[in-house]
Order: sequence, then structure tokens, then C-alpha cells
Amino acid sequence: MSEAIAGPLYAYLAGRGRDSRGRSAADVLGWTDQQLEDTHDYIQWLFPLAIRSGAQPDAPVLTPAEIQAIRSDPRATGTLEQATDRMLQFYRNTPWWLTWQDHNHLRITRIIRSLNLLVGLETARRFHADILALHEAAGAPVNARSLRFWLEAAGS
Repeated sequence: MSEAIAGPLYAYLAGRGRDSRGRSAADVLGWTDQQLEDTHDYIQWLFPLAIRSGAQPDAPVLTPAEIQAIRSDPRATGTLEQATDRMLQFYRNTPWWLTWQDHNHLRITRIIRSLNLLVGLETARRFHADILALHEAAGAPVNARSLRFWLEAAGS
């Protein structure tokens, strides 16, 4: 399936497209932790969903064709796996999200949902478990609502 038919999110994750600001997935994956924290329009591209983003309403939304194309293309799923590793590294390196409420809690929900949709339940649950381990090690500071959203996103 061509990128034109599948869409911009597929092209981006397959390594042949750029986001609305001209950045490739590889560009974003090379960012510092501070850049990942301070920039708020990349997560919808790295971890897309089939629903509109409340935080970035102009971000593209997955179509059924893109979902199928991403699931069946090892380049796209490979980018998602690299993005998962990078975001987990980010969360391990940065303690500021380990608080009652933080915008990163919404990002974590999105990541888990996107992984569940595009890579599979096992990958989503593994990321969820890693995030919960960080949460527990920090004394369990995250609010119950965020924890519930994460659990629901992981299909539990």
C-alpha cells in the first residue's frame, strides 16, 4: 500500500514521511529529554490514534487503511518499538512526571492505547508494567484516575 493511500501517519512511521513541522520520526527520537518534555506536538505523530487529540486537535487521526498499513509494515512497527524504548528512557530519566497530576500522564495513556492498537496488547502491557514499576518505586504519587486510564488502555 502506498503512503498516499495509507496516509501521512503511516508514511511518518515507515520512515518516509515528515510531520506537520517537517520533522522525521528519527529526528524526534534523537531529541534530548528536555526537548521531549518541552515540545507538545510530536506525541500524536509517534503514537497515533483513531480519535482526535484534545491537546493537538489539528494532528492527523489514523484511518482504517493506515492502521492496517502500520500493523503490516515492519518499518512502521519498528519505529513504534524504537519510540516506545525512547519514551521509556525519558520516563526513567525524568522524575517530574511522578507527581499527582502532570501532562505526561495523558501522554502515557496515549502511548499505551497506540501500542495496543498498532503493535499489540503484549507490547502495550509491557510498557504499562514498566511505567507502573517507576510509579511504585517513586512511592506511588500518580492519581488514581490516571492509573485507571492506563489500566483501561492496556486492556485490563
